[in-house]
Amino acid sequence: MTGSFAQTGKSEGTLEQYKELLVEQERKFEQQRQLLNEQGKELERLRERLDALSQQTANISEKVSPPKESLPTQATASTPQAKEEEKKPSDQPPTGPVGQAPPQTTDPERPPEMPRLSETVGGVLTKKGNIVVEPSLAYAFSDNNRVFLDAFTFLPAIVIGLTDIREVKRHSLFASLGLRYGVTNRFEVEARVPYVYRADIQRSRPVSIGASINETFNADGNNIGDIELAARYQLTTGSNGWPILVGNLITTLPTGKSPFDIEFVESQEVPGAMFPTEAPTGIGFFTFQPSVTALYPTDPAVFFSNINYTYTMSTNENAGKINPGDAVGLTFGMGFAVNNRSSFNLGYSHRHFFNTYVSGDKIGGSALDIGQLLLGYSFKYSKRTNYNLSVGVGTTNNAQDINLNFRVPMTF
Repeated sequence: MTGSFAQTGKSEGTLEQYKELLVEQERKFEQQRQLLNEQGKELERLRERLDALSQQTANISEKVSPPKESLPTQATASTPQAKEEEKKPSDQPPTGPVGQAPPQTTDPERPPEMPRLSETVGGVLTKKGNIVVEPSLAYAFSDNNRVFLDAFTFLPAIVIGLTDIREVKRHSLFASLGLRYGVTNRFEVEARVPYVYRADIQRSRPVSIGASINETFNADGNNIGDIELAARYQLTTGSNGWPILVGNLITTLPTGKSPFDIEFVESQEVPGAMFPTEAPTGIGFFTFQPSVTALYPTDPAVFFSNINYTYTMSTNENAGKINPGDAVGLTFGMGFAVNNRSSFNLGYSHRHFFNTYVSGDKIGGSALDIGQLLLGYSFKYSKRTNYNLSVGVGTTNNAQDINLNFRVPMTF
C-alpha cells in the first residue's frame, strides 16, 4: 500500500508540470500573435504611404508634361473611355525643356594661366577690381669679346695703328616691384619700378703696340632703373576654334642713369683705350612696344606666340642726334600643366635691332640680333600667391649668356 501511494503521488506531480508548461506556451503564443498583428498593421501603413507618394509623383509628371498637339473634340471628351485615358499619365517624354535652365555667364573666357616668360608672354589678366603686387628679382650675365681698330690698312693683312682686343664681363641685378590693377575682366594696367645694380669688368690689351700687362678696369653703378608702364586688353574670347588674342603696350621711361651721362677715362697702360668710370642703370631713351599675344589652349597644353615692334625715340647728345634704331621681335612656344598647382613653359624669343644713326649718318654694323631659349616654371603656393621662375639662355653673340627672373605675384 505504501508503494502504490508513492507511485500515484509522482504521477500527479508530473501532470501539474505539464499543465504549467502548456499555460506558458499558450501565453508565449498569444504574445507572438499580437506582435504579428502589429507588424501587419505597420506594413499596411507603409503600403498606404507608398501609394500616396506614387500618386503625388504621377500628378507632378502630369503638371510638367507639355500640352497635347491637338485638343479632343467635345464628343470624344465626353465619353468615359476618353476620361479614363486622360487620367492615365503620359508615357511619352517631354519635348520641351523641363524646369529652369542654369544662368548663362556673361564673363568672357579668360586666358589660361601659365608661367610668365616676359612682360607680354604668360600669366592671366587681372580680374576686375583686383590688385596684384608682384615683387621680382632678376640676374643677368654676359661675356663678350670686342675688337677695336683705330688704324690704317694698306693691305688686307697689314694694319698700322692701334688694334685693341677687349673682354667685357657684365653682371646685372634687378630688384623691382610691380603693381597691376584689373580695370575690367578684359583690361588691366601695370606699373613697375626697378632698382638696378650693374658691375662691368673690362680687360684690354693692344696687339699692335708694345704692352707689358693687360689693363683691367672695373666699373659699377646702382640706382633706380627705367620705369615701365604697361596696358593689356583681351581682344577675343577664343570661341569657335579661334585663339585668344591679347593686345599689349609697354612704355619705358628713361629714369635710370643714361649711358650718355657716364664719364670715360683714358687707360694709362693702353694709350687710346677709353674706360667708363661707372655703369649705367638705364638705356637713355623713351621706348614704345606694341605687341599681340596669341594663346591656343589644348588641354593640358597651351600654345603661345607673340609678335612685337619696338619704337625708340631719338635723343640729342654731345655727339649729335642719336637714333638707336627700332626693333622687331617674335616669341613662340608651349606651356604644359603638370597638375592643378604646377606648370612649365618652353619657348624661343628672337629680336632684330636695326642700324643706329648719329646725326643722320648710319653706323655700319650696328644692327643686332638677340636670340634666347626660354624656360619657365610656375608653382601655385596658395589661392592668392604664385611662385614664378623663368630662365633665358642666349643663342646669339649679342644676347646675354644667362638671364634668371624670379617673381612672386600676390593677388588682393
